[in-house]
Amino acid sequence: MFSILVVEDDKELCGLFCRTLIKNGYNAIPSQNASEALDVLEKEYIDLMISDVMMPGMNGFELVKAMRVGRMDMPVLMITAKGDINDKEQGFKSGADDYMVKPIDLKEMLFRVAALLRRAKSASERKLTFGETLLEYDTQTVSDANGSQILPLKEFQLLYKLLSYPGQIFTRQQILDDIWGFDDVADSHTLDVHISRLRERFKKNTDFRIVTIRGLGYRAVKYES
Repeated sequence: MFSILVVEDDKELCGLFCRTLIKNGYNAIPSQNASEALDVLEKEYIDLMISDVMMPGMNGFELVKAMRVGRMDMPVLMITAKGDINDKEQGFKSGADDYMVKPIDLKEMLFRVAALLRRAKSASERKLTFGETLLEYDTQTVSDANGSQILPLKEFQLLYKLLSYPGQIFTRQQILDDIWGFDDVADSHTLDVHISRLRERFKKNTDFRIVTIRGLGYRAVKYES
């Protein structure tokens, strides 16, 4: 079970976020301010943090900066009442991974949490073996019986995602949200192009193939001659 730290000085809102997360299978830990959050981070393993920006004492931006200086690299979803682009820029520069503006749509919050956790899982595992095919995250290198090649980042992330869950169907929107992010201009055509490039690159690979599920999305399956 993933542990999520919720840092929000509004007790009702903090409680709402925590109840929603718990209902959806997460372990939610409430915190009223940055000082409490740092105490929790020192004592417990946290997979992701959701943090408000405007809090008494240390604000959310300062909290994330302190975490990154302390080499705490879990994903951070920032939540604020401000939607100004300069405010968002400050959030991302502080080390945040994603950003939401109040009022919060709880379903969208869950989507973003899931996407950030999937991305962090892929990044932390670093290597993936599928048959004789080896994917090395740090160098974006894929090696198989036909040799090794370095892939562009999005192509590598896409292949890594599909091979991490062989047989599982991912919808187009799930892939776009996870690989390109919610605010990116990428669309279904962009995804189709990347899938075509991967198929061309690995047309001689005998470990896997990428299958189109009409009307849904894609999945990777074990190659069968």
